[in-house]
Amino acid sequence: MQYFDPQTILKNEFIELRPLAANDFDALFAIASDPLLWEQHPAKERSTREGFEKFFYEAMQTQRAFAIINQSNQQLIGTTRFNYSIDLNNAVEIGWTFLSRAYWGGKYNQLVKGLMLEYAFGYFEHVLFYIDKNNFRSQKAVEKLGGKRVTQINDTPITKRTTNTLVYALDKDDYTN
Repeated sequence: MQYFDPQTILKNEFIELRPLAANDFDALFAIASDPLLWEQHPAKERSTREGFEKFFYEAMQTQRAFAIINQSNQQLIGTTRFNYSIDLNNAVEIGWTFLSRAYWGGKYNQLVKGLMLEYAFGYFEHVLFYIDKNNFRSQKAVEKLGGKRVTQINDTPITKRTTNTLVYALDKDDYTN
């Protein structure tokens, strides 16, 4: 079996996903400091420097996080990451994604997820998305990709989720790009 490299470089003509680097902090914080990014997210403190530092350094430690780069101007526009699933065999999680508001409502979220899904389905049968029950934007975005809601996880120490979370799944056999 081939090795799944959660820090590979993924790109198309519009975006590039490359491993997140320590020197990405300032550019990402400039995006994350917009409170509207976190309006439907339980971790609203990510718009503060202290809250974002915690998020960023956790992302760096995972060694599975990406910087999202706009290919047309080489501008950093957001971040995303993979996570290994403990909830389902032969699955990987995609999440922790945010984009600058200038890139909302267009093709960019779908382009990011499309690159990640294509890559993940080369190694896994299932992709999971964990979304806060009040994050309607993210729920709709995953549903547009074909994700189906499969369960809800309530605030429990076992799941290490801090909120009531909806779990969406997308199976390799059901994915069409």
